[in-house]
Amino acid sequence: MLCLRQVCLFTLRHYQARTLSSDLLLSQISSCTHEDEVFSLVGRNKAKLSEKHVGIALNMLWQLQKKRPLLLRTNEYIRNHSQFLALCILAENKVEHMEDEAIVDTLYSILRLNVEDHDSLAEALVTEAWKRLERLSLPALSKFALCLHKQRRYFSPVIGKVAHIVDMKLDSIEDIRILSVLMISISDVISQSFRDRLLHKAEQLLEEKDEVHFNYARRILQFLQTFKLRYHPLVEKCNKIFLKSASCLDIHNISLIFGLYEQLGFDNAEFRLVAKQLLSETIDDYHDPETFAKLFFTLGPMAGSKVRERLLVTAVHMAEEFSSHQVLVILKTMQKMKCRNSHLLKKMASVLHKHLDSYHVLQLVKLTQDLVVLRCHNLELFAKLKILLFGFLKSNVIPAETAAIIRVLAMLPSFQVEEIIINKAAAVLPQCRLHHLNCIATALVKWNHYDQLHWQNSSETCVKLLQKLNDYGFQRLQKTDNLNLLLEELTYVNGEWFEEVLNEETMAVCQRLIDQITWANVLQLSLFLIKTNHRCPSLLDRIASVTVENIDKIHPFEIYFILFLFSALNYDPPANEKFFESCIQHLTSNLSCFETHHLVLLGHVLAVAGYFPPVLIKGIFNVSFLSKLDAQLEVLPDNLKQRVRSRLMKLNRAVCLECPEFHIPWFHEHYCQRVFCNSSSRRNPLRQHVHRMLTEILGGSNYARISVLTPYYYEIDFECILDENKKPLSYMAQNIPLDGVEGIHLRRDIKDEWRKALPPGAQRIALEFLHSKAFSKNSRHLKGETAVKKRHLEMLGYRVVQIPHFEWNSMVLSTKGEQLEYLRNHLYGIQ
Repeated sequence: MLCLRQVCLFTLRHYQARTLSSDLLLSQISSCTHEDEVFSLVGRNKAKLSEKHVGIALNMLWQLQKKRPLLLRTNEYIRNHSQFLALCILAENKVEHMEDEAIVDTLYSILRLNVEDHDSLAEALVTEAWKRLERLSLPALSKFALCLHKQRRYFSPVIGKVAHIVDMKLDSIEDIRILSVLMISISDVISQSFRDRLLHKAEQLLEEKDEVHFNYARRILQFLQTFKLRYHPLVEKCNKIFLKSASCLDIHNISLIFGLYEQLGFDNAEFRLVAKQLLSETIDDYHDPETFAKLFFTLGPMAGSKVRERLLVTAVHMAEEFSSHQVLVILKTMQKMKCRNSHLLKKMASVLHKHLDSYHVLQLVKLTQDLVVLRCHNLELFAKLKILLFGFLKSNVIPAETAAIIRVLAMLPSFQVEEIIINKAAAVLPQCRLHHLNCIATALVKWNHYDQLHWQNSSETCVKLLQKLNDYGFQRLQKTDNLNLLLEELTYVNGEWFEEVLNEETMAVCQRLIDQITWANVLQLSLFLIKTNHRCPSLLDRIASVTVENIDKIHPFEIYFILFLFSALNYDPPANEKFFESCIQHLTSNLSCFETHHLVLLGHVLAVAGYFPPVLIKGIFNVSFLSKLDAQLEVLPDNLKQRVRSRLMKLNRAVCLECPEFHIPWFHEHYCQRVFCNSSSRRNPLRQHVHRMLTEILGGSNYARISVLTPYYYEIDFECILDENKKPLSYMAQNIPLDGVEGIHLRRDIKDEWRKALPPGAQRIALEFLHSKAFSKNSRHLKGETAVKKRHLEMLGYRVVQIPHFEWNSMVLSTKGEQLEYLRNHLYGIQ
């Protein structure tokens, strides 16, 4: 008994000594400050290393690398070190004895050290973690899911199992970091309903947390981008997080966020301003090609002239160092900047030759498109692109890619259609979606036109294939029974072929599926109707009723586009007042959702419809708002900037004319003069022809004026004055100067001239020729802007005579005499 007790005490003392020694080794590993210290400890204590020591050592190696800048990390040195290999062998042998979290941490560490995805240790750790998946904590589960994502196991059964566990435990997840990692990791294996539950949970957690790291918001945007989902409420919350974290963002994060925003169709002027300021302050810090390409992509489109020139000069100097991907980024950004810098373009074209063979098919398509738009004249480069594109076309079996190749081949200079293209197009037609058919049709129409001009013999072949393509388009539409899928396809369809061939049939299908219009797809349908300029009363009425019934479910920014549709088409639904009042109430309660320039666009849309909400109008026309708008306009794309300035002028004009009680001054005089000075000449044969007829009807050239500017800068085609007996009054007699027939002559005295009293009973006549753009595509109903102009001209004292193009160009007015009679009857109000 005594002997047994002595043996037990010896064993206990030996165990305690080993534990103390082991704890000391653990402490020593954890306190290392360099990877060589870790390797030295491993080499000296190899026999003593337990599974815990091995796990801590591998984790420590990653933690030491993590603290260093990316360019100073020594991952390759670590992976090739003999003691690292020894550690991996030990870990693989002890993997079954590791704790759950240790397995996941070890897997994460070796993957961050860039160990091969299919390394035997990585495989062993994944297998063991898979066995324990059900009992992993949520933090460990998210870390393991991230490892699987890093290994590109997007559709692996283990990812499916992770998704199932997340589905079961979703309500218990309270950490946005854990949720954002899991969302990214399982995005490829989840259903639409599960996706929506994840988004709802993410939105809920973002609302509950005051401080959220920008990386978590970035992951949520990446999740949305995976599904090409434009979910404004969530994107706006993420944007607020980025603005709060602005001081922590570097060029890599900023360029990534801009890229995600671009793909999601989202823009934010405030974030642009912050990014511009941050990057402008550190512009001299970017000397390597990777960071400079990101700087060029982010800062280039919103840079001022001096910074823009610096970026272009640096890009020229650095061109030879750019990778194949960076060349694509530079060219894409040049297109966005509308940059025509021939020196940089030539440099990029010469650099491209060594990268062409590394691009996959869609990169090659985009590259060719960018070069054509940038007006590159390197015929040798285009010849090589043609050969590469042909090579891809011959082997390609994916309809979307085949259509894209055919479309871009038609963009190449002096390119003639070849038999292989016709055969390939014919082969993929049965599998093509509408936008693929649209791409092929656009190319065929262009080639057919080219062949007819140059007397080529392939024109007949193109026409036959176009007829076949039209048939497939009709068949696809007629078989459609799901409005959501149809609207998804129509998002990318535009151009003459669709408008001329399929537009009417598409409207018929939408009307057939009218019961499928819901609050969730009403925006997509509205955008399609805006794009096609189509006035379909049944669809518009349904959109209005669905909007009113579900007003609280529709985001305010989406309401703007719905109102834009009704305002632009000048359409009043049956319950017009209720529709507009519901929308306006919803919008004015949520004005904080809009950026400053969006509020201007919203104000203009409502003004065209005849609504002027006081809270919106007074909010726009104050000094602080306009100052903020000026600052944000500097970072907006040029086309948007011009549109906002134009809409602000039009809104200012509408408020002055229709709401004098607001006491808003007219402050766009200089803007309008500048616009008209910079605009092209308005001479055209039709105007001169009509002007000669008016001169003949009225009795002389001093009785009619052409291209007249009114107060508030409306331009009218022709003006004359009739007295109370409907006899023309001479402008010379009224001391009013006559303009020439060669365009508008700006005068400083427009308002002074206007104030000159006309004789009692006399009236100004504004004669307007209405082109097809004044009407919706399928009706003779005036569009909103044209109707507003008529309304405002009448407020200014004109009697407005409008001549629709379909009347003037009709067979009824085929002779000069009939045209003269038509003009005379309209001028004098003869029915």
